[in-house]
Amino acid sequence: MEKNILFYKGVTIIFILALITGSGCGSSDTPPDIVNNVTIPAIDLDEDAHRQVLVDREPDQYLGHVTTVMLEDGKTIYAVYPKGHGRGPIVMKRSDDGGLTWSDRLPTPESWATSREVPTIHRVVDSEGKKRLIVWSGLYPARLAVSEDDGKTWSELEPAGDWGGIVVMGFVEPLKTGKGHYMAMFHDDGRFISGGEDEFWGSPAGERTDTMTLYKTLSYDGGLSWSYPEEVWSGTEVFLCEPGVIRSPDGGQIAVLLRENKREKNSFVIFSNDEGETWSDPRELPLALTGDRHTGKYGPDGRLFISFRTISPERSRENRPFETDWGGWVGTYDDIVNGTEGQYVLRLKENFPSRSGWEYDTAYPGVEVLPDGTFVTTTYGHFEKGQAPYIMSVRFKADEIDSMAD
Repeated sequence: MEKNILFYKGVTIIFILALITGSGCGSSDTPPDIVNNVTIPAIDLDEDAHRQVLVDREPDQYLGHVTTVMLEDGKTIYAVYPKGHGRGPIVMKRSDDGGLTWSDRLPTPESWATSREVPTIHRVVDSEGKKRLIVWSGLYPARLAVSEDDGKTWSELEPAGDWGGIVVMGFVEPLKTGKGHYMAMFHDDGRFISGGEDEFWGSPAGERTDTMTLYKTLSYDGGLSWSYPEEVWSGTEVFLCEPGVIRSPDGGQIAVLLRENKREKNSFVIFSNDEGETWSDPRELPLALTGDRHTGKYGPDGRLFISFRTISPERSRENRPFETDWGGWVGTYDDIVNGTEGQYVLRLKENFPSRSGWEYDTAYPGVEVLPDGTFVTTTYGHFEKGQAPYIMSVRFKADEIDSMAD
């Protein structure tokens, strides 16, 4: 047990562990003080081999940024990821037993081999109750593929409109404005929203600007068609990107957690109390929640698990453990609202520098919750020194983390 827990910088914390749910209250008019060190327990799952499942690996082949979706049966999980760093042919796999075992790579339409960006997969349902799976592929133009038989067959990737963006889509969130209504968000730096030429991406691109912009796009027909993107936020002092969504427990508020791409600040959060019509000003998060590509779900007891790439402005382990590793966080929605640290930070798996020396190339994670409360989180990383990155799942229950902190 001792290898799993680290009380960071000698701080002793006493916890009263209970079945906690956030109140869903709005963000405070007075921003909280930012916590720029980590004083909560750090739980290390790196060596817990019984929690780890190999999803995919290929010698000397980069397998990258993963998203997942679980079907309503509570056991079928699809994963998509590129065969390459941030771009490349889309690979799809399926688990029929809650992530314990995975299929061979599934056949995909011919156009999926032309994907130029990180693919993402989402469940959508139209106003008549028709269920679909959709896969996005970003840059210009943003393209969309659809399955209406729970992933057995798929359409080709087709442009969603005369627009594009980066990491399309960070999330696809159902809205309370009507059945089959969805909001999706992504970011762009001026290159891909309306096209141009860019040799690196092999995609039309415009001129990069000194401004990062968050966009939203809406669907009113269960994910088949999407509106021209609207600006949510734009700025030059910080570069906010890779939006990840968390709804309040009462469903009345949407929080979007954001990567800060200048690496000068912690991560940020924005809030909406009107289904994305208007948004609060961005507010910095504690160091414990700082990283890239936040993906989170609620467990049965109302606590949140959020997984992300652990990278902070200083890229230093002096202020928090597990820097540059595949990390996670356990806390409540109120922690996000109030700017408090939460209960625990986690290391899911140690990440080693890439062959080119890049330290933090890991953890665009998928997160699912099984009916028994098991979190199944899946991502890529350099989990062996000097080897190409590969895909792994890690599984745990929140009460298991509690027992490690006792």
